[in-house]
Amino acid sequence: MKVQIWSDIMCPFCYIGKKNFEAALEKLPFKDEVEVEWKSYQLDPELKEISGSKTINEYLDERKRMPAAQIEQMQMRIKDMGIQTGIDFNMENAIVASTFPAHKLIHFAEKSNKANEAEELLFKSYFTDGKNIANHEVLVNIAEELGLDTDQAHFVLNSDSFDYEVKQDILEARNIGVTGVPFFLLNNKYTLSGAQPVDLFVDALTQTYNETNANNSAEGNSCTIDGCE
Repeated sequence: MKVQIWSDIMCPFCYIGKKNFEAALEKLPFKDEVEVEWKSYQLDPELKEISGSKTINEYLDERKRMPAAQIEQMQMRIKDMGIQTGIDFNMENAIVASTFPAHKLIHFAEKSNKANEAEELLFKSYFTDGKNIANHEVLVNIAEELGLDTDQAHFVLNSDSFDYEVKQDILEARNIGVTGVPFFLLNNKYTLSGAQPVDLFVDALTQTYNETNANNSAEGNSCTIDGCE
């Protein structure tokens, strides 16, 4: 069965959702039969910042008009949620930057079946290590850590390679009505939105898997009004 996940690197609940989804997979006897495809999404497609000089607090104040007390409260809540899922959130150190280059890197990594690992390293770089995920040097270092060709990574980031794929993911999300991430599409049939708890992922994946197998096993000899085969 196939699971497609729309996600953005700037989204803390996408990181939490990833961890809960992976924990759910580990509970399933059919985990090796689940194909995961990461899809690009941008929470702020108008954000062009790449300098690495803008903090998340400055961004939330300027763009979202959030008061300092509300920002602090939100960050503490996210940090607590992270502790429960094994994520060390350092939101106060996060550097706001365009996530488009990072999504290009994920598509590049997907060609070597390492998109999931790329997502993990990008999330950690942004939320834990306070790195500028629009910086090409940071992204090439991640590519190197993944065992990818760094010369190719440089080329991808400095050209329009994978621009189309990123934009198509975002367009597809719009076409199917995605308004927030993380967004999970199970076998093109069922959807889950948000950082759902592990047990809910287990139930949804199990139901989808069982229905898929039931449909497959139903394909046998049968009779119709035209005869029997």
